[in-house]
This record gives sequence, structure tokens and C-alpha cells, in this order.
Amino acid sequence: MNPQPHHEWEEKLTELHEHLVSAVEALVTGDEWKRALEFVARFRSRSFNNTLLIWSQHDAAYRRGLVPDPVPSYVAGFKQWQTLGRHVVAGQKGYMIFAPVTARFASSSPSDPGSWRRLNPSERPRSGEVVRPRMIGVKPAYVWDVSQTDGQPLPDSSTPHLLKGEAPAGLWDGLASLVRGDGFSLSLAQDAQTLGGANGMTGFGLRAVTVRADMDAAARVKTLAHELAHIRMHEPNGEARSHRGTGEVEAESVALMIGAAHGMDTTAYTIPYVSTWAASVSGTTAVEVVQATGERVRRTAVAILDQLPTAQSGAGDTPGLDRSKPAQVIADTAPKPSTAQTAVQRGALTL
Repeated sequence: MNPQPHHEWEEKLTELHEHLVSAVEALVTGDEWKRALEFVARFRSRSFNNTLLIWSQHDAAYRRGLVPDPVPSYVAGFKQWQTLGRHVVAGQKGYMIFAPVTARFASSSPSDPGSWRRLNPSERPRSGEVVRPRMIGVKPAYVWDVSQTDGQPLPDSSTPHLLKGEAPAGLWDGLASLVRGDGFSLSLAQDAQTLGGANGMTGFGLRAVTVRADMDAAARVKTLAHELAHIRMHEPNGEARSHRGTGEVEAESVALMIGAAHGMDTTAYTIPYVSTWAASVSGTTAVEVVQATGERVRRTAVAILDQLPTAQSGAGDTPGLDRSKPAQVIADTAPKPSTAQTAVQRGALTL
């Protein structure tokens, strides 16, 4: 591969990483966490990092009057829009995101992590070897919002809408089934005083979840989602258990995403400033904590949503577009590691 593209990748990846850090810093220093999570819920098929990049770049385009709406609805690549009978309007700049770079690896002993070897582009595996692709880095890619395109209309995609205080149909039963499926009992308490002032409580010792009964249906189901998030994320002796604030923000964030995916009014939900707990975790920066937490929240919420037999809003996939096989870049030579690629290798950047 021509070395020039790698040089261009390096510059663009550095720019992209700096853009991402700026977007995350806004969450650390401002009261943006709730609004960001509501947005992530609408684009939950994409990583937390890429969602933030789309959000911040679209916001900048809106402020410059380049797009009509403050929040993007559907995004796709240039050629992906063409497959849907649409084209990017001349002059519209795409939103830069991270795309995976993969290479092929082969092994005759797949269970042995040290046995895998990287194949050259034209190299065939030896007899009896298993071949698997592996992510080795990232490259910049571009997506455009539907408002930046023109052409054939997209298929209709219904979104649930609820009255304030109303619970989505079937959500309580679905969450309750998952709680019990994880080996916890579920009961209702008469009021907050019974729970020491809390709306809900998860006891890992007794394997029991309790939720206040004297709240409206939406608050009860949001609380149950919060407690299920504790079950899925905060087993005793885990890292989040030693940082109470982190655990509470994670659980409330998962509940917010689940509610937003069902059209629940989340305006009354309260999430503490991220900075108070992000800065309290030793050995890492507040930005890295927010990135890791955001991705943990997204994955937990997506896993729960996938198990619920309820009517939900779209996950951000453009109607009519199949993203089940996302495009990947196959590297024939190893590019020089960039700041972003190094972040991937140490687990600080998730796609």
C-alpha cells in the first residue's frame, strides 16, 4: 500500500482523536451526561465514541446553519446512501468517525493465544489452520446525516411515544423476567421509608430486588431497569463497587437508555455531574473514565434491550440499510501506530 495514505490516516486520526477528547471533556466538565445518553440510546448500534463524534460534529454543522435539525436522525456512508437511492448534497461535509482496520490471522491451535500468526494479503493458510480476522487499528471514515442527502424517501420507522408517567407496554414484565432469570427475587415495598429512603434496592447477598410501590408506573419501571443494571454490572468486589458514584451513574445511565429506547419522558431523571466521580478514580484520567463508562453503559443497555420483547425505537440503523456486516478495511501492511490506534491497543478506545 502506498505510504502516503498512511500519512494521511495519521493526520486525520490525530485530528479525530483530539475531537473525541474534546467531546468527552464536555461531558466531564458540564451537565451534558443525561442529554448525551439520550442521544446514545437513539444511536446505540454504534460505539459510544463514534456516537459522540457524530453528535458533536452534527451540532457544529447545525450551529453553522448547514443542517436543518439540531439532532441527526439517520447516518450512513457515501456509498451506503447510494444503495438506498439517495446521494449526498454537494457541499455537505461528512462526519468523521473511527472505522476498524483488520488483518487475517491463522492458527492450527485456536485455543492457544500465542499460536496465531498474521497472514500476508495473498497468503493462504496451511492445511488444518483456522483463519480469523482481527482488529489491528483504526482509520478515519465518513458518514452523512439523512438531512445532508437527497433522493428516494426512506421506509417509515415507527417510534413509541408515551404520556408522562406512563410505562411502556410490557416493559415491567420484561425487566422482571430478566431479573428473575439472573437468579434474583423481585418484590414491592410499600414506600421509600421501607427502603431507607431509596426508590429501589438490590441485595446481592439475598439475591433480591425491591422497588417502591408508591410511584407512578414510569418511575417504577425506570427503577427496575436501574436495579437490573446493578445486577449486570456491579457484582460485589468489582471495580464499580469500590467507587459508589461510578456504579450509581452507570446504573442510572442504563435505565435512562432503556427508557429513551421506549419513548419514555426522561426529563425528570437526575444524573450527577460526571466530574465528581470521574476524577475520583486513581491511575487514569477523567476522560478515559468517561469513555470506558459510556461504552460499558451502552453495551449493557443494548444487551438488555435485545432481550426485551417490547416495542422499541430504532437503534440508529438507517431504514433499508443492512449493517449486520459492517464494512472493514483489510490492511496489507501495518500502518505506523497513531494516537488513536495506540488507544485501541490498550483498550481505551472502543469501536
